Amino acid sequence: MRLILNVIWLVLCGWWMALLYALAGIICFILIITIPFGIAAMRIAGYVLWPFGRSIEVRRDAGLASVIGNIIWIVLIGWWLAIGHLTAGVTLCLTIIGIPLGFANFKMIPISLIPLGVRVVDSDERYPGYR
Repeated sequence: MRLILNVIWLVLCGWWMALLYALAGIICFILIITIPFGIAAMRIAGYVLWPFGRSIEVRRDAGLASVIGNIIWIVLIGWWLAIGHLTAGVTLCLTIIGIPLGFANFKMIPISLIPLGVRVVDSDERYPGYR
């Protein structure tokens, strides 16, 4: 089921969302001081490309720099991304076939708000007995 949902996601909205996140990451890499944001944008791009069967996990050893970076991220672009995922999620949930895709958009709101100090893991790794 994950494969089917991921393929539908990829065709309908995953490729362009991942492309935009990757473009933002490249811009952040060019502006040398924002390289940590570029790394986070690339991590989100990979997650957005193939979201089903994966989840995010907070790294407890992230430290103060990630907190400060997350505050800057939220103020500058995080809340725009969260609103975009919320709007896309609500719109997708209006159709029956789009409900799982809408929930995937809702699942992306936390990482679009706070990308530093988290990692993307397989659901099997996070929940060992889950399948």
